[in-house]
Amino acid sequence: MKAVVITQAGEPEVLKIEERNMPEIGQDEILIKVRAAGINRPDIAQRKGHYPAPEGAPKDIPGLEVSGWVAGFGENVKTWEIGDKVCALLAGGGYAEYVCAPQKQCLTIPEGLSIEEAASLPETFFTVWNNVFEIGKFKKNETVLIHGGSSGIGVAAIQMITAMNGEVITTAGSQEKCETCLELGASLAINYQQQDFEEEVKKALGEQRVDIILDMVGGDYTIKNLRLLNRKGRLIMINAMKNKIGEVDLLRIMTRELVLTGSTLRPQSRNFKGHIATQLMAKVWPLFPDKIKPVIHTAFPLSEAAEAHRLLESSKHIGKILLLV
Repeated sequence: MKAVVITQAGEPEVLKIEERNMPEIGQDEILIKVRAAGINRPDIAQRKGHYPAPEGAPKDIPGLEVSGWVAGFGENVKTWEIGDKVCALLAGGGYAEYVCAPQKQCLTIPEGLSIEEAASLPETFFTVWNNVFEIGKFKKNETVLIHGGSSGIGVAAIQMITAMNGEVITTAGSQEKCETCLELGASLAINYQQQDFEEEVKKALGEQRVDIILDMVGGDYTIKNLRLLNRKGRLIMINAMKNKIGEVDLLRIMTRELVLTGSTLRPQSRNFKGHIATQLMAKVWPLFPDKIKPVIHTAFPLSEAAEAHRLLESSKHIGKILLLV
């Protein structure tokens, strides 16, 4: 099979198409003939040598989510048949013609979506569900601040939270991106290139603050985030693109009973990810396509994975970037 391989740590040009052996199917795994793979920032970190694949995942083939057709399965798999359409969360290996995925991490394709669109869902929807709904314990009518609202994570979070009767405030890096966030359901979108998000949130909410903040920026956003939280508010970190070091006001955390936490998804167990898959299928998948829709910026052929990475790193996109096999 053909696969995109990280030939050495470095810039996008280190991604090359190579011939690789077909993956061996584990007894609890599904072999997927890949139609599309989603591009995510952990792929970039892996390419640069900063985020090695966990044990058991391909070491040099990135890709954390795919869609396609069932091409084979292990002896313990009873609920899938050859030819079924599927999307799946992976620990790696998605930039290829074939990949194996644990059956617990495989999902049906939501109603009304194409097989290509489905590749944009697993990594972002698993991440948002785990952080906002499981860790953050989101409740109806709460207000959530989402940083990076036009990213893959952002467009998923805005739609999921508003569909669950929450209010979303978001930040984005251009007027066009802010307009997209508003169209997706955000009540306020702040252009962080031109406005101070802390001041804008305070102006909009008056004495009120937000209940949950999902942050992928870190750095000097941290102290501002803490000042924007209601009593018992939750600040949840899923990346630190700006800086891994941030200032915190410990007294504010104590007196307002704040929670500062975070998570990573890739190293978690199959059972952990399987639990999230079950929750998504039951509570989120029925919301497609009326209340939630995929947002795809563009798709590249597998041979142009380097260009896809360059686009993601430029942050000029809105929504997800895909590779098509």
